[in-house]
Amino acid sequence: MSITPNEITPNGITPNELAERVIDARARSIELIADLSDEQLSVPYLATINPLLWEACHQCYFQEFWALRQGAGQAPWRADVDDLFDSMKICHENRWRLAMPSRSEAMDYLHTVQDRVVALLRDGGPLEPQQLYYIAYSVAHEDIHTEALTYTRQTLGYPAPRISHCPPPPASFTAAAAHAGVECDVEIPGGTLSMGAQPGEFCHDNEKWAHPVEVGAFGISKTAVTDGQMAAFVDDGGYQRRELWTVEGWAWRLAESAEYPLYWRRGSNGFERRSFDQWAAIDEQRAACHISWYEADAYCRWAKRRLPTEAEWEAATCAQPGQSLEQRPQCHPWGSKAPDSTRANLDWSAMGPVDVRSCAAGDSPCGVRQLTGNVWEWTSSTFEPYPGFVPDMYVDYSQTSFCTRKVLRGGCWATRSRLIRNTFRNFYQQSRRDVFAGFRTCPPNESGKKNRG
Repeated sequence: MSITPNEITPNGITPNELAERVIDARARSIELIADLSDEQLSVPYLATINPLLWEACHQCYFQEFWALRQGAGQAPWRADVDDLFDSMKICHENRWRLAMPSRSEAMDYLHTVQDRVVALLRDGGPLEPQQLYYIAYSVAHEDIHTEALTYTRQTLGYPAPRISHCPPPPASFTAAAAHAGVECDVEIPGGTLSMGAQPGEFCHDNEKWAHPVEVGAFGISKTAVTDGQMAAFVDDGGYQRRELWTVEGWAWRLAESAEYPLYWRRGSNGFERRSFDQWAAIDEQRAACHISWYEADAYCRWAKRRLPTEAEWEAATCAQPGQSLEQRPQCHPWGSKAPDSTRANLDWSAMGPVDVRSCAAGDSPCGVRQLTGNVWEWTSSTFEPYPGFVPDMYVDYSQTSFCTRKVLRGGCWATRSRLIRNTFRNFYQQSRRDVFAGFRTCPPNESGKKNRG
């Protein structure tokens, strides 16, 4: 793997700034499990989650392996650490059968590795580009896992985590926004999209590299599908109408006994939704969450709509009104400025999805809202490599999932703002609805041709 100078760290941050990110990421990992009892940490086996303490130690192990052992030549924390926390060696089910260190030993591991990495960055003298890259990659890896720790707590019905140093939640939508025509389609001009990350940007291997993709003009909903719209789908028999589902989707619905979205129930006054350990009436303007690809696809048939392709989704982030797509894509839908709570619901600030009318400052140039944050958005596209794909040092990050999953874009309320960018690709099996995923829709393609991507 060849690392160019500009690929070393995200946005060219300094070693001291990178050290602060190491500390911050580890603190978030710890506070996502610190308030749980030993009994709560002993989670039951489920195919969609990891044991909580194991997951925290795994992301620490990843940092130790790459930043300290491969990058700095240090000895492992203990002799059996590879047999405990290497996710490429330990199959999912076996993670419940390991002779795990005690809780106090695990905490010592998390703090020890953090301190050694910080010492490298602050006191170890100039580091090689490869060393800095390993550390930056390990922070991005931990950021992804802290989101997973969060949805694990939701899966298990644990209390919402207590997060320190959170940004303020997104401001409530204004009265004007309530009448601003958010339930409409935005027209996106066609052209040649430069899809993917540019050389010199810090990114994951599946984003490499930018390549031309022809995208025809299309429409896309200004906002994501809401709880109210999903409730209308349910009430119209959407989960009972076989004609709305693919063969695989209908088989999944039957196997899951799915009658409405996950964590919903019918209360005396309508639908209620569970958020962590609390039940409340659904908010009809909140972005629908915990939706599988199969459910999103069936909803689209019911609404006579379709999911956007991943190329269309990326085009919607950067297209300029009245212009072709032949320009350099932006870092975020609103431009180069870092995300904040006026633009996107990220970083646990709202502890859940918010009203789809909020975050107007984050609109794309054409006026598409909340393409970043709130909920991950399913696309119709199968997760495939870009032309010339070469795996990064973490060889199983992408390539073992190609052609088996669907692409999601945009991040969610539990995604770190430093992690997200327009080109970031997430990928899950069509059946997953425990993750913080929703969707937006497009009108039918009048030409009958599908955009690539």
